[in-house]
Amino acid sequence: MSDLLLIDGNSLTYRAFFALPTDMATSSGQVTNAVYGFSSMLATLLRDHEPDGIAVAFDRPEKTFRHERLPSYKANRDSQPDILYEQLSLVRELVDALGLLVIDAEGYEADDVLATLATMARDAGRDVLVVTGDRDSYQLVEDPHIRVLYNKRGVSDYALYDEAGIVDRTGVHPRDYVAYAALRGDPSDNLPGVPGVGEKTAAKLINAHGGLDGIFAATADQTPKLRENLEANEEHARRNVEMMTLVREVPLGVGIADLERRAVDVERAEALFDLLELATARDRLLGLLGVSSGGPAGRDDRTGDGGPATGGPIEVEVVPVTAATELEEMLALHDDRGTGAGAPRPLTPIAVAPGGSAGLALSVGGDGPVRWLSAEMLADEQVVDGLLTLFDISMAGVAADDTKALLHWLAPFGIGIADPVFDVGLAEYLLNPSTRGHDLAEVLVRHTPWELPDVGAPEGQLDLDGETRDPAVEAALRARAIDLLHEVLPGAIEAQGMTRVYREVELPLVPVLARMEMDGVGVDVAELTRLRDELTEACALHRSAVHAAAGQEFNVNSTKQLQEVLFDTLGLTPGKKTKTGYSTDAATLERLRGDHAVVDHLLAYREVEKLRSTYGEGLLAEVDDDGRIRATFNQTVARTGRLSSDAPNLHNIPVRTEAGRAFRRAFVPSPGHLLLVADYNQIELRCIAHLAGDPGLIAAFDAGDDIHSAVAAQVWHIDAAEVTTELRNRAKMVAYGLAYGMEAYGLAQRLDVPVDEAGTILDAFFTAFPGIRTYMDQTVADARDKGYTETLFGRRRPIPELSSGNFNVRQAGERQAMNAGIQGLAADIFKVALINLAERLHQPDTTARLILQVHDEVILEVRPDEVDDAMEFVPGIMGAAYDLRVDLAVDVAVGSTWADAKG
Repeated sequence: MSDLLLIDGNSLTYRAFFALPTDMATSSGQVTNAVYGFSSMLATLLRDHEPDGIAVAFDRPEKTFRHERLPSYKANRDSQPDILYEQLSLVRELVDALGLLVIDAEGYEADDVLATLATMARDAGRDVLVVTGDRDSYQLVEDPHIRVLYNKRGVSDYALYDEAGIVDRTGVHPRDYVAYAALRGDPSDNLPGVPGVGEKTAAKLINAHGGLDGIFAATADQTPKLRENLEANEEHARRNVEMMTLVREVPLGVGIADLERRAVDVERAEALFDLLELATARDRLLGLLGVSSGGPAGRDDRTGDGGPATGGPIEVEVVPVTAATELEEMLALHDDRGTGAGAPRPLTPIAVAPGGSAGLALSVGGDGPVRWLSAEMLADEQVVDGLLTLFDISMAGVAADDTKALLHWLAPFGIGIADPVFDVGLAEYLLNPSTRGHDLAEVLVRHTPWELPDVGAPEGQLDLDGETRDPAVEAALRARAIDLLHEVLPGAIEAQGMTRVYREVELPLVPVLARMEMDGVGVDVAELTRLRDELTEACALHRSAVHAAAGQEFNVNSTKQLQEVLFDTLGLTPGKKTKTGYSTDAATLERLRGDHAVVDHLLAYREVEKLRSTYGEGLLAEVDDDGRIRATFNQTVARTGRLSSDAPNLHNIPVRTEAGRAFRRAFVPSPGHLLLVADYNQIELRCIAHLAGDPGLIAAFDAGDDIHSAVAAQVWHIDAAEVTTELRNRAKMVAYGLAYGMEAYGLAQRLDVPVDEAGTILDAFFTAFPGIRTYMDQTVADARDKGYTETLFGRRRPIPELSSGNFNVRQAGERQAMNAGIQGLAADIFKVALINLAERLHQPDTTARLILQVHDEVILEVRPDEVDDAMEFVPGIMGAAYDLRVDLAVDVAVGSTWADAKG
């Protein structure tokens, strides 16, 4: 609970506007996304902090004293859209109608107003929480009275900072934050800092020298380059301090008592909410402010269905299904579209949520009681038939939190879902691809005013009240949450132009991956055991060689003992220092290669030991009783859209060494079958050719020659017959590196050449293929302008790093921008190919089945008599997944093991 809340009105309104889709509008066309988002933020603050007083500060339209001091201040900022500015005035009016203090000051920014109010409160002994998305507020933090609730992104992602939190976040105390920020600079305000000084260097300098005076008095202690940069930019840094220091004595004409909440102007507030058609926000905010809303329900601001919505914890009534005939009643209920004029209402998907091993919750129609179907009921064939009918209703279908997990749950009962129509996890992944995991409760709070209540202890355990958790209630709540999110997320996806990738790529792929997971891939356990034992012996030999070279025995896997042997006993030159001593990682050992024989033996031991533990022991541990491995295929992990796998991670089986490739010999088909492996040939490079439209690269592909030799010939201006293996490999590394946004430094590491030489190679490549350079530059520029990249299928990837004040972070963002469109297109093409292959394999003329996907490969189990047919239709389907400017070539082969098929 906080005593006083001081809110940066401009900052939170901006965050809300850019976090929510602009298609949130009234029936008259007034855009309301920023007002709704701000209202949601305010409601959450009221609920979580219960403040005694609130002030919301806003910027004024005229210039401030900072603009007078520095005319270029904020001159680099793009003008914001009118639909944002018009909502700012609505937010101000709404806050005032709710009885909260709206405040600004001519000639000053909202930050200065907040700083003044926070200082007044501190001096009066009051506790303050400053809510903002501006890091300049960090300088205000003073324990115990002033803390900052920093809005990192969106409408619900916050970080709460006290003094210790600021030190942990920045490396400096709040009192030193201005100097720290001044050295770093703030590009968003057009305040350049000292070149080469990022967050870590700024903190290091301040902690070593105590402030700018000490830093600039000790420039001789720095490296030559840093000294030069500091001395050349001292004026910038000192000016930044003046510009960044918040004013704590703005003449406001108010006192602390003015922050106390006034009575809500109910009539005016309700009129505003009704005008903006924000029924949920109205009921929730007025309820938190102690006012019962008596206004008309209006159009619900989330669902648009005209129904009332108050928000808060979900409540449901759970009704058990006790007979198969009740499913027919549910079917009739769901199919009742009403009568009267106008088109029938569209059917709402049936929200389905498993309740552990106990049964299944069904929310039919989006309102009314949630039906509970126990596991015992699912043993009845009539019930299963009824569910299949219910799930297959035209225009309806199944909505789930995690459809793939639901398919696994339903499979033992003989129930499948061919065409899922809504998946919470997939929708949230597309909207927020950077978020790891998509917990239903978090997604619900992020997108609606509702929340999932705590339902007690895990099943079978007692909670604090001595009650066990009811799986039916828990599942019912989750089903209703899925209903509520179905009312919101499809619209958000459509507003961002991702309906195609959602409906045509991601949703249809779910049953395909589920089937692959259920089928699994066969393993020759005897061969896998032999490989494991062979690697165990090799590890012992390498370990003995390490001990002999070191002149003593020690635990090679102990970082501490290894540090002592390498750097104390043997006297090798250490590299970077970590919290536990000097690093012994692979990069460090590579730098030490040649300094002592022990290093080569260590690197060899580590390579073999990783193979033994990860793939020898690791794969054996994952083999099921039927001799098959069933990995999990992840659809919502990689931000580019790429698939991955775990338990085990089959995508990481090494292929660059003979020892790693040997593991492919252990993957085998079912008896009487063969493995067919189809692999896209150079798909990323073909995507680059299509996206860049470079005539030279397209011509090289069209010629049908070896693409890397053709590229090498053009880069080094030689005849294709003169291209050596080394030059071909260099061209290959350049081409594939471009798909990952690689620059000269990265290429130098790959080729083991100086950075200058790598830069020359890159320049030669872009001279030979200028369209690629143009595409890369334009991609970064577009991403910086929009804040995200977009594939040809519409998949978006936000890249906030492009607006970072840290040069290295910005560079990483540029590499991501270059990479995202290429990798994203390749991922979308591959997913479409999987979907189309699965559809073809469902035809009655084939028994072949998809069993594995690894990178750009698909692996099928095929009967010998069907091989010829499969060898024809598999590459045909994969090659037709998307119409590129160059052919989508597919290599296909058959063998009795994965290794045999790959050659």
